[in-house]
Amino acid sequence: MDFFNSSLAMSPPMGWNSWDCFSVSITEEEFKANAVFMAEHLKAFGWEYVVLDLGWYLPNASHTTYKKGDIPILIDEFGRLIPCPEKFPSSANGKGLKPLIDFVHDLGLQFGLHIMRGIPKKAVALNSPIKGTSSQASSIAYNREQCPWFNSMDTLDFSHPNAQAYYDSIFELYAEWGVDFIKADDVNTWHEVNNSDGSPTGTGSPYRVDDIEGISKAISRCSRSMLLSLSPGGPETTLINHLRKHANMWRISADFWDEWGSLKKQMERCATWAPFATRGHWPDADMLPIGFLPRGESGGQNRASNFTHEECYTLMNLWCLARSPLMLGADMTQLDSFTLSLLTNETLIEVNQECDISYRMIEHPDYDIWLARNTIKDSVYIGLFNKSDTSTEISLNLDNIDYPVGLHDVFEVWGRYPVIIDTNTFKITLQPHDSAVFKFNP
Repeated sequence: MDFFNSSLAMSPPMGWNSWDCFSVSITEEEFKANAVFMAEHLKAFGWEYVVLDLGWYLPNASHTTYKKGDIPILIDEFGRLIPCPEKFPSSANGKGLKPLIDFVHDLGLQFGLHIMRGIPKKAVALNSPIKGTSSQASSIAYNREQCPWFNSMDTLDFSHPNAQAYYDSIFELYAEWGVDFIKADDVNTWHEVNNSDGSPTGTGSPYRVDDIEGISKAISRCSRSMLLSLSPGGPETTLINHLRKHANMWRISADFWDEWGSLKKQMERCATWAPFATRGHWPDADMLPIGFLPRGESGGQNRASNFTHEECYTLMNLWCLARSPLMLGADMTQLDSFTLSLLTNETLIEVNQECDISYRMIEHPDYDIWLARNTIKDSVYIGLFNKSDTSTEISLNLDNIDYPVGLHDVFEVWGRYPVIIDTNTFKITLQPHDSAVFKFNP
């Protein structure tokens, strides 16, 4: 039987993650400010998760230092990661993240936490006892198959029965804190991406069956329901049954950043994975690197997103039609009005949250055409994407789509393009890298 609570992730999760804008150096004050913004401006549109990403246990870490193997790391007496009180003052005196999570819950939001697979090297070096067992850290871990980009963790040896006990112990702690969402990292295949053209240039860690099942089992044993997200990404679709059995969402690519070549490549990945989306289990196209990104990992510090407005529309249209989880990467406290408008389009959010059928209907060298359907409301959505660097005219004979559409009530969800239908042929000319989504009511 699956560990999932039946009420978790019945639609693609919507929220915010601290990675794109703050990397490993986010503070409690910054996290709270973003949570307050979500509660006041986005919660009404369905946004609910605020996720604390990598580094909450690393004192004085920055995006240039966290990959070093000798960077200071904080653990408790059982070798479990604990928050840094300099960055998270409310965690002092053994309180952990509970005070911060209580703050998030009081706003009516859900709290997410990033974890790495394995056990801290520091715990192995100190030979920390594994809670509830007679074993110590050195007996359940080895220093092979380590994460290629975070060098502070050892691999758990699941041939030892108490390797599972370590995962059980950390989720016991997270349940006490009140965690609602887990982003488990370095458990899934990833491909390093060349941002200039989106092509893969190398490979990293494989699909970690033991860790994924161990984390899944630990969640099922703890006293709190938690949504599970797997990261980074690039698994084969042949793993779909294992993914659905053990996770609510899983990344389909390496970290996605604000470069047109990466977005164009993501169109292919979304087309591959969209047919496998189902309630409770969602292929994840990664965070939305839009808005202001002060201390992120890619593209420089204190900068706005590299995406043009047209590319931003394409990003949102693609993620929503593919029914990917929506995780904003910007510093919400500095959102401009345009970016805020991208996040509060109720019709497009409806596509993402309510459609139960979606797929790429037509692939052309210069453009893609997507179709999605809300079978309850009997609404049909058609998305048109210009992949070329020049203006492109697209036409679609509506007799050729799989579902009948009504022509008396049609509109473009952003109000940017007119509806032009000539003898049942739908026509549009899109600017370079631009897209449009039309809703056909029954």
